[in-house]
Amino acid sequence: MTVDTSEEGTAAEGAAGLTASTLAAQAVEAGEAVLSHRFGSSIALVEPEVLPGSGPATVVRARIATSPFGLPRTLVIKHYPEPAPKGAPDPFAQEAVSYQLFTALPPEDRMCPELLAHDGARRVLVIDDLGRAPTLQDKLRGSDARAAERSLLSWARSLGRMHATTAGREADFDALLRRLGGPVKHEDSTPAVAYAQLPGLLAEQLGVETPEPVRAFAAEVLRRAKSIAYRAFSPVDLSPDNNLVTSGGVRFLDFERGRVRNALIDAAHLRVPFVSCVEPRALPAGMSEAMVAAWSAEVTQVWPGLADNEVLSAHLLDHQLLLVWGNSWHALSGTGDKPSALVTWWRNLEAYAGRQGEGELAEHAGAVAAALDARFGPGLALPLYPAFR
Repeated sequence: MTVDTSEEGTAAEGAAGLTASTLAAQAVEAGEAVLSHRFGSSIALVEPEVLPGSGPATVVRARIATSPFGLPRTLVIKHYPEPAPKGAPDPFAQEAVSYQLFTALPPEDRMCPELLAHDGARRVLVIDDLGRAPTLQDKLRGSDARAAERSLLSWARSLGRMHATTAGREADFDALLRRLGGPVKHEDSTPAVAYAQLPGLLAEQLGVETPEPVRAFAAEVLRRAKSIAYRAFSPVDLSPDNNLVTSGGVRFLDFERGRVRNALIDAAHLRVPFVSCVEPRALPAGMSEAMVAAWSAEVTQVWPGLADNEVLSAHLLDHQLLLVWGNSWHALSGTGDKPSALVTWWRNLEAYAGRQGEGELAEHAGAVAAALDARFGPGLALPLYPAFR
């Protein structure tokens, strides 16, 4: 398993006064305890390898010294030494429940490593080790354009399969989360805040007014986004370093923010790729459309209405708007800084809105893109990922 560097990984060295080696030893001890309890016999883990990252978990790969149970030779332990603040989403609970949800599925529908054991009191997970396969990030930053393209399409298919196999399982997820003491409902407030505040920021900082028809369209988008239709499990963090490219397809690794939400939010990321990354890059022309087609092919079995391209495109435009508005609000309110990305995303929003017949939205998006380029540019545009240059 190759560990991501964005949301999961080793707890910060020095947390609670402990060194990385001490945290690793605690993780191994917790892993041995939960495995021994799970299988009813002592299981020793040796040759621990700390896997780096920036999230709240200490992540260790270790080899099983001896085991009569046919377990894999190596395992990955994820230990969350610090409890979550009271009332806040608990990353351990989110991840444990996410893995439980998938481990209950048939192997062919499991888009992640298998959960082998977990313990709520010890705040530890033990999962299957998928090995040292490359991440999607590795493919995008490599030099093989065809390999990168295949990996992106595999990622889109795996995302669609994940949505298709977890549609209608929100009650199961919530019940599992309650057992681990995690708060069940914590919808993202960013879209509503961005709707309320972004027009003012655009006017103050860029001199661009948001026409009333565009505000009204955005209000309708917010309303439609709250629909209970199309809800399925989402990893939430869709960064490319959170996905392994294996021989069986792309597999998702990190679920500390995993929850059930409108799956079309994830699908919109295919138009605004890797929007949450620190350094997002662009994809070649036509790639987003191919990824949407790959995703759609997996989900239309459970949501047949999305087989209609006009219906799907309208939904995607809604959530594309939310992503662009939300990230623009972060940037202009001082909590983000991606001028090249913002220019590219607003231009893309202009293009898609124009194709959808939303002329006023397209015109507004074009004006914002031009104003952003005038302020931070000129000539801003996201460069392509290295594999496509």
